Amino acid sequence: MKIVDLRARTVAIPLSAQLRHNTGVHPGYFVRTILELVTDEGVVGLGEVGGGDQQLALLRLKPRILGLDPFHLEVIKRKVLRSIYYISNARLYGAIEMACLDIQGKVLGRPISDLLGGRVRDRIPMIAYLFWRYDRPGGGDDQRAEDLADFCEELHGTLGIKAMKLKAGVMDPDEEARVLELCRERLGPRFGLRIDPNGVWSVPTAVRIGRRLESIGLEYYEDPAWGLEGNAAVRRQVRIPIATNMYPNRFDDLGPAVRMGAVDIILADLHYWEGPRGVKDLVAVCRTFQLGVAMHSGSEFGVELAAMLHTAATIPEMTFAVDAHYHYLTDDIIAGGPFRYEDGCIRVPTGPGLGVELDEEKMRYYQQFYEEKGDYYARFHQDPRRPEWYPMIGAW
Repeated sequence: MKIVDLRARTVAIPLSAQLRHNTGVHPGYFVRTILELVTDEGVVGLGEVGGGDQQLALLRLKPRILGLDPFHLEVIKRKVLRSIYYISNARLYGAIEMACLDIQGKVLGRPISDLLGGRVRDRIPMIAYLFWRYDRPGGGDDQRAEDLADFCEELHGTLGIKAMKLKAGVMDPDEEARVLELCRERLGPRFGLRIDPNGVWSVPTAVRIGRRLESIGLEYYEDPAWGLEGNAAVRRQVRIPIATNMYPNRFDDLGPAVRMGAVDIILADLHYWEGPRGVKDLVAVCRTFQLGVAMHSGSEFGVELAAMLHTAATIPEMTFAVDAHYHYLTDDIIAGGPFRYEDGCIRVPTGPGLGVELDEEKMRYYQQFYEEKGDYYARFHQDPRRPEWYPMIGAW
């Protein structure tokens, strides 16, 4: 079996609101590039990647993988990821590995989870990912801690979600701390609480807010300050587990992070950690050094979410609910419509490969929507309501 073609299409799907983060605003839609690898036997494997429009970047790699066997992932990884440092991109390789595993599963008639060691759970708990919003459903913006606590209660009631994470570093840190305090008060002692300022807070601020939140029992404190040194400094002074999807988020930095004692929990990501098989490699290291494992969300659509579900299902240590922006999407590009939440969980697909297929009508519609709206990465680090604003690390 050989790869004979690579196709890539970029699509955009509207969101229920504009989502604020500490380096800008998602302007009411997410952008993803959908990859299709085609074999000489007519089997098509699906992959997905974010980071803006990645069509040309993927097509540049096409000559390097044509003619290769989709089962020979070590060769593909070396030709795509290892051998050309100036176009080496773990995000792109992650999408290609995803598609190759989809092909393998379809050929073998087995789900991807079976190719990764077999699932230990059939449903994956998901979180209520809370962002400060512009243009909420029904109008208005989130302005106070009560607004996000109300939204968390709503998601708990409608989706059954039993854990939350606040994307912080947007409003005053004390107001953001109050969001978690309100959620603890309203949702009880067993509801999972997390906060993620994405490294934007100074170490003194991160320590002060961390100490304030110690008494309410957070699951973890994600990237409270900038870099390995910042996280390590906070970890020495705060009695909450420190988590990260930023430092480290690649194997080159994993050893230093362990030696420095910078982190307690690492959030796996199919792109930063080189595909589903790379995530399994990461988990082996975490197991060795007794680090916790969670899973990061990169604003994925249904193709990548399926890959995340398959991967998480095979990791016994992944006891934390998985991050997901998914509840902000108004639609999806997979056949049958969006995945459904059941008591705060999403079921792992059971069909061969990823267990999902593209809805071509939706692909055409959202490809046109993307062409109308455009790639927002040039605008991603801006705030339309504050034209003079720009991100500043350590400003709080």
